[in-house]
Amino acid sequence: MARPAAGDASVLVSTDFADDAAVVRLGGGADPALVMTADVIAPLVDDPETFGRIAATNAISDVYAMGGRPLYALNLVFFPDDLLPFSVLEGILRGGAAACAEAGVAIVGGHTVRDAEVKYGLSVTGVVDPAALLSNRTAQAGQRLVLSKALGTGIIGQAIKKGVASAAEASAAVESMTTHNRGALEAARRAGVTSCTDVTGFGLLGHLRNILRGSGLRAAIDLSALPLLAGAREYAAAGLVPAGSKSNLEFIGPSLRGRDGLGPDGELALLLACDAQTSGGLLLTVPGAAAAQLVADLGAQGLPAADVGELLPAAAEGAGAVGGAGGDGDVGAIELRYTRR
Repeated sequence: MARPAAGDASVLVSTDFADDAAVVRLGGGADPALVMTADVIAPLVDDPETFGRIAATNAISDVYAMGGRPLYALNLVFFPDDLLPFSVLEGILRGGAAACAEAGVAIVGGHTVRDAEVKYGLSVTGVVDPAALLSNRTAQAGQRLVLSKALGTGIIGQAIKKGVASAAEASAAVESMTTHNRGALEAARRAGVTSCTDVTGFGLLGHLRNILRGSGLRAAIDLSALPLLAGAREYAAAGLVPAGSKSNLEFIGPSLRGRDGLGPDGELALLLACDAQTSGGLLLTVPGAAAAQLVADLGAQGLPAADVGELLPAAAEGAGAVGGAGGDGDVGAIELRYTRR
């Protein structure tokens, strides 16, 4: 369970380890706790309704990442009404409403701000049983890491903006970004999941690092096992990489071990592991014996899930657990593995 905020025992999860949402207990005993989050993004696609669906799905995902059930939402809209017709705004809101309806979320209000650039998202409130809360603090050494969706939405988004993505590649990325993570969470519950995060702006490795820091662990990642959207590897190799993805790789660099032995293909896979995602999948920590069945169950839902690594105990203080690092027991360190295929 996450440490409450100082002086307020009702706060179960706050900002300490960059969890996907805040969790607050209102009652006691078996009463559910509130899950609260807000997320706003800029357009990745030209179609307003599709953008609305992506943005709403992305915001709702934070509640699933905490093990919760989303219930209510407020629209958050930033719109240049002096530059664009209101039909664009109507399309965005229509798409957001459709995504919320799919998730069983009621839109009960919102706020609109004039802005030079279009942005849209939601403030979402849900509920979770405190005993079933999935925070960044609840992962366990020895568990496997299962990723439910393919990576590469940031890179495909760049290709879409440049006008080079094929219709099939763009469609596959949109389908991924508008697929709710509810089914993945339900399957993970059956597999005994203890911790979870949704893979969004920090990339796979950035969000994994949050789990490792929160749970006092390190990890090993098989970069060759990562599921990728069609075209993502090729566009990354061609240099169509968002600035945010490059920043993610730079930021996570000090936590990486074994990078020197990756080679060019492994470095490309590493970049994809840092790609800034929008409405990505869930990264789930599950017992080793349950990982294969979970991957199969997610596959039955049409999700390109994969077992991508394992959680390891941190070394003793100053022992130099991985690659010679130590001092803090190497908490947060990520050992990179790449099998050329």
